[in-house]
Amino acid sequence: MPMTPSLNWLSDVHVFAVNRVPAHSDHVYYETMEEARKAAPMKWRYDLNGNWKFSYNINPELRPVNFFKKEVSCANWEDITVPGHIQLQGYGQPQYVNTMYPWDGHHEIRPPEIPTDYNPVGSYVKYFTLPVNMEKQPVYISFQGVETAFYVWLNGEFVGYSEDSFTPAEFELTPYLTDGENKLAVEVYQRSTGSWLEDQDFWRFSGIFRDVYLYTVPEIHVFDLHVRPELDSTFTKGSLMVDLKLQGDIPSKITAELVNSKGERVQTGIAEKKDGKWSIAMTVDQPALWSAEKPHLYQLFIQIYNKSGSLVEVLPQKIGFRKFELVNNIMYLNGKRIVFKGVNRHEFNPRRGRAITKEDMLWDIKTLKRNNINAVRTSHYPNQSYWYELCDEYGIYVIDEMNLETHGSWQKMGVVDPSWNIPGNKLEWEPIVMDRAISMLERDKNHPSILIWSCGNESYAGEVLLNVSKYFKQADPSRLVHYEGVFHHREYNDTSEIESRMYAKPAEIEKYLREDPKKPYISCEYMHAMGNSLGGMYKYIELEKYPMYQGGFIWDFIDQAIYKKDRYGNEFLAYGGDFGDRPTDYGFCTNGIVYANRKLSPKMQEVKFLYQNFKLFPDQSGVTIKNESLFTNTADYECEYVLFHEGKELYRNTLLTAVEAQGEGRYEFALPVGITATPGEYCIQTSLKLKVSTLWADAGYEVAFGQFVFQIGTREIAPPTGEFHIVHGDVHIGVHGRDFTVLFSKAVGSLVSLKYNGNEMISQPPAPLFWRATTDNDRGFAQNYHSGLWFAASLARKCVNVEVEGRESSVSVGFTYHFSIHPDIEVKTIYTVYPDGSLKVKSSYKGAENLPQLPIFALSFKMPADYDQLEWYALGPEENYCDRTMGARLATFKNQVCDNRSSYVMPQESGNRTGVRRVSVTNRNGQGIRISFVKEPLECNFSPYTAFELENAQHVYELPNIHYTVVTVSGKQMGVGGDDSWGAPVHEEHLIKADQDLVFEFMIQKV
Repeated sequence: MPMTPSLNWLSDVHVFAVNRVPAHSDHVYYETMEEARKAAPMKWRYDLNGNWKFSYNINPELRPVNFFKKEVSCANWEDITVPGHIQLQGYGQPQYVNTMYPWDGHHEIRPPEIPTDYNPVGSYVKYFTLPVNMEKQPVYISFQGVETAFYVWLNGEFVGYSEDSFTPAEFELTPYLTDGENKLAVEVYQRSTGSWLEDQDFWRFSGIFRDVYLYTVPEIHVFDLHVRPELDSTFTKGSLMVDLKLQGDIPSKITAELVNSKGERVQTGIAEKKDGKWSIAMTVDQPALWSAEKPHLYQLFIQIYNKSGSLVEVLPQKIGFRKFELVNNIMYLNGKRIVFKGVNRHEFNPRRGRAITKEDMLWDIKTLKRNNINAVRTSHYPNQSYWYELCDEYGIYVIDEMNLETHGSWQKMGVVDPSWNIPGNKLEWEPIVMDRAISMLERDKNHPSILIWSCGNESYAGEVLLNVSKYFKQADPSRLVHYEGVFHHREYNDTSEIESRMYAKPAEIEKYLREDPKKPYISCEYMHAMGNSLGGMYKYIELEKYPMYQGGFIWDFIDQAIYKKDRYGNEFLAYGGDFGDRPTDYGFCTNGIVYANRKLSPKMQEVKFLYQNFKLFPDQSGVTIKNESLFTNTADYECEYVLFHEGKELYRNTLLTAVEAQGEGRYEFALPVGITATPGEYCIQTSLKLKVSTLWADAGYEVAFGQFVFQIGTREIAPPTGEFHIVHGDVHIGVHGRDFTVLFSKAVGSLVSLKYNGNEMISQPPAPLFWRATTDNDRGFAQNYHSGLWFAASLARKCVNVEVEGRESSVSVGFTYHFSIHPDIEVKTIYTVYPDGSLKVKSSYKGAENLPQLPIFALSFKMPADYDQLEWYALGPEENYCDRTMGARLATFKNQVCDNRSSYVMPQESGNRTGVRRVSVTNRNGQGIRISFVKEPLECNFSPYTAFELENAQHVYELPNIHYTVVTVSGKQMGVGGDDSWGAPVHEEHLIKADQDLVFEFMIQKV
């Protein structure tokens, strides 16, 4: 008897799958061995992606109720692209919220109620004619991802209903097909019971956003495949158990053939039937083991024969032999303690949202590997199947997380209030939640890259999730179960086999590790990489000395920012609120170590270094290599060393190394005799580079580096020569020499002109600067509230004294400044002019008590914008800060001022370099100035904008046209932090206390 669909299902916690095919493995299947070996596109699938007819309405009452009927024409409807989000194709609006539910403040509802006046409905229609090879065959339809609930009709007949946006929903179409053209109708709702379970930190979209295809099956078909490769305790003997669930006729035989990566057959097997179940067993001696370092895969070919002995189906399935286990409360992979060097990853594209492409995924997997990231958490939903295939092939450890987050039901503005938490102990929610766990596990169970199942994210704790955990353990004992939420409710501690926390500070983690821990520790989220962040990451890496600390996952991989056009038609990357979406959490979606447009952010420089498996410690004569990999010998890499003097390369050579995994070795350099005889600063940089090309990088790609800086002799500066004379005007003090003029103004209280060869270098006089453009982490800490008086101090000062001291070889002009924020603080800046036109600048700060931390102590001035070419000898090449310098190397490098500002979505402080020995800023003719350190290396920044212009802009398009190069030279800038972005302070050693005295010096010279 046909079932009548009901809108009541949308708010019925008991109805989430009607007529849906049970979840099964994501294997492919072919008609012949030749097709299976080629891994060609399946002939038994028919793609329905592309243009569909579409109608959009904001609530169910306005929808075209009978659109699914065969006789109703949809020819005049608009077109929409599948896969794709409705809100990114001109309908409705994207909305970004983090923890609160998207209807907060608009509808006073509780689970499982849903809004009725605003529940956007997308009515989709696709006309198709069945391919010839599917005629008179069973036909199914697969929706790989639909958000959040949908009904399906074919030729006017109701087919089925499903919730769960991120796992496949499949239905049989056979009874409803007709000859010729068929009308497929799909009605997608944005709000449903599922919406209460999908409160992830992401953009709220809806629609058919993953692939849709028809498929048929042969007369005998493996409906579900479960491969279970196992290893003995010596890791030298492998066993493979294969369980098959069949549909259709009874086979005459089932055979299996296992081949290695070279295509060589290593084992065969024949399926046996016992108690109505088919299974295959085989053993493999000395199997090549799978790991992220060496992702060895075997290929299993399963062949199904019908009663007449004809081959009817071939399944190619990749197999990875690996053993993941808890040993003495420590996670081991293939007998070695594992450390996750991980990142959380949303599926995201700035134009397509979560409807990402294979090209996106390929770029992502290569980027992970190229930057020493060995693990990914699928935050917070199962990803497309292709992603797991890539993780298997390229070698990435996976925490596979089920589609569950109910953050807004138990935490409000940071306060834990589980009074109406779901699922909690509400057992009526268990079936809909368990369905999500089952759908994920059944689809993904054959991927060796998956080491851990996760019960979702930020959904508090209770009986329901405890039962989900029990299901995972029972269904798949080969993997561990993870869930962070028990941290908030220890009564359900057994839900997770791992102690997992979010944004715990290093000291808190260390406390846990020292107090007889019972579970291994991971940070499932740490280092909140929002904007200019990731400061202090090294503190977490240092915890790896504790065996039960087993790594963490940075939040997160890619900015969730969407392309939008401003009022003048120019594209920019938009964040929450930019689409008129309210409520919203604004820029909290921009936490990536990769920009939304898939360009690396400068934060990745630090990640790559801190995550490298090989630690290189060079000194003047050689290098000590500590191999922290689990299975890789350094002999697989070329070890190169390069000697620099004052930034100039002197010598380059290679070493043969062979440090075993988990071992340490020392190798001596063969430097030419006397090569370091010249006084000055030397740097030896060592690196390990790929000997051969891989899937993810070409031969010669650097995977690890280390450097050693040393001084030979004393740093000597030749005394300047030349002639100059001083002019004491009523207002100005002038210093004039050959090809230069320097003017100081007693009225302005600063240097006002510096001309070399008649070209003016100063557009706006130097002034003390205490404020940096607020970073996202600064905002979270409320730095503008705590330290805002330094903003005022940077805007205005009073020059209380001018001192002039003339000497035979130089003249000094000093300016003393007082500030309204406190009577005791004082800055004195002394400019010393030498006969060759060079200036030494010394800036001193006299501190005072009871003042907040300084963001920066610097001197800032403007030059004409034509001076926009930079050449550095500093720590780089990417921006770095005092708490994010580990991955920076001392080198010479070039860039332009316009490129020196990093592309953070919200304008903020960026582009700084520490350890600056010298930096030249010139025009395109090579004329300009060089800034160099006197006693201690500097921090410098060059930007088209002042700190105040950046501070006042919420988007890049709000920044003014470029008229200047803003030069900022500082003795010190505070770190950027990153423990979190909602209140965590920068670590104490990277702050600038206001009660201390500070001083820095630098030279300005003509170029």
